[in-house]
This record gives sequence, structure tokens and C-alpha cells, in this order.
Amino acid sequence: MIKRLKIYFKERYPLLARFILGCIVFLEIHFIILLNNNITSFRIGLQEFVGAYTVFAFLMWLRIADDLKDYETDKRLFPERPLPSGRVTKKDIVVICIIVQFIALILNLLFMNNFLFFCVLYAYGYLMSKWFFRRKVIQPSLPLALVTHNPVQMFVNVYIISFTVIKYDLKGVTLITIMALWTLYFPALIWEVSRKIRAPKDENDYTTYSKLFGYKKSTIFVMILTVVDIVTNMILVYNLNKITIVLFVLLVSWMVWKFLGFIKNPEKFVLVEKVELYTYIQESLMLLTIVLFLIVGKI
Repeated sequence: MIKRLKIYFKERYPLLARFILGCIVFLEIHFIILLNNNITSFRIGLQEFVGAYTVFAFLMWLRIADDLKDYETDKRLFPERPLPSGRVTKKDIVVICIIVQFIALILNLLFMNNFLFFCVLYAYGYLMSKWFFRRKVIQPSLPLALVTHNPVQMFVNVYIISFTVIKYDLKGVTLITIMALWTLYFPALIWEVSRKIRAPKDENDYTTYSKLFGYKKSTIFVMILTVVDIVTNMILVYNLNKITIVLFVLLVSWMVWKFLGFIKNPEKFVLVEKVELYTYIQESLMLLTIVLFLIVGKI
């Protein structure tokens, strides 16, 4: 079983990389809220580790639940993947998922101040895994699946925000918390749509947004989302570091140029690869803003 799980995690959910991602997601939102509230004296400890682990565990659950519910489709369209290929069994990933989520449950129950929001997060995840009990309606519709499933990132953000505002006795609903709620939702939405935008020659039986709406309209939609995403980032860093705002403007200008290039010639490159690079740079700029503020203060 361990050997089979190694195969699964290597190909579908690299553990170290995803745990680092969980830490980045949690601490980015946590620090952005604190610094915008002029809080520079932090009490980082076990709770922050539990929060990061929870993000990691929850995203693992989503990955496994997604592979399970798409099993029949993957057997037809992606037979090389670990589960449909038979290299990993359903029992393998279900068992490890239960163990990881049980640890998250106990840690949150014992150490976190926002257990109610933990329950809300996992309740939404459960409904997602069951297609909100409307599988026959949602599964065939790519837009409906997006509308019902993609907001899960906002629930992750709410979990993090609730912990921060409770721990430091901050107001729950402010411009900063609202922007923080959106700041990691947009990259997830942009990636989810762009990975299903293909050049006409690359289309197959797999349902994509470019097949449904045309690659030009789909790309324009993602381009608009990207601009809005950068605006939310600039609002969050405005009071912290004006220099990174210039870098954000340069980043979105480069990305718009790439979108327009794809619209002109969709066979030149794979769109989602550019979007992934954009996301890495964008999140790095957010982290750079936090680090610079902690080192040199407001610029």
C-alpha cells in the first residue's frame, strides 16, 4: 500500500510541495490582514501550524474526492493516471485520506479558535464531493460545475481569516478582509478556467470552455478576471509597499500581452502554462511585500 501511495502522491499530490503551499496560503492571508491593521507583534506557534496543516489536508481531500468522482471519466480519457490505470486502488487513497482528515479534525478541535468555520469548510467540501446531491444536473454542465465547486477556495480563505480576526480581536468585515477573501479565490478561478481553454487543434472528447464558448471569448473572460485579481492585490499592498504596486502593474501588463497573443495565435503556446507562471510570480510578490514590510517597514 505504501508503494502505491508513493505513486499516487508523486503524480497527483506531491506532499512536500503541497504542504509548503498550505503554509504559504495560510500565512499570506494571515500576515496581510495583520499588517494592514498595523499589527507587527506576532504570536506564531502551534495554532498557525495547525491552520497550515488544515489547508494542506483539505486540499488533499479535494484532490482525492475529485479523482474518485471522476474515476469512470478518467478511465476513458486519462487511463494513464494512477487510479484508472490500476497502479493505485480506491481503498489506498480512501484510507490515507481518512487518517489525514481525522488528524486535522482533532487538531482543530483541541487547538483552534475557529472550529465552527472548520466545520463549515468541511461541510462545503462534503457537498462538493457529492455534487451537491445533483450529480446528473451538475456533472454534464461545465459552467455549473465551476459555479458550485470553485468557490471552495473562498471557504478556505474564510477559515484563515476567521482564525486571524478572532485571535487578534479584529473586526470581521472590513475592506481588507473582503479583499483577502477574494485574493486567492481569483487565481484558483483563473487557473481552473484556463486549463480548459485549448487551441482548436488540441480539442478532443474532453469538455472545455473553448469548445463551449470558443477560445477567444473564454480567453477574454480569463483576462478580465486577471485584471480584477491584480486590483485586489494592489488594494491589499497599498498601505504596505508602493513599490510592489509597480511590479503588479508590470505583471498584469505582461499577462494581458500573453492573453492577446493567445487570442491571435492559440497554437503558439499552452495558455495554462502562462497562467501558472503568472500565479507563481503574483504570490511571490505578495510574499515579497510582507517580507519587505517586516524588514524595512512601510515604503
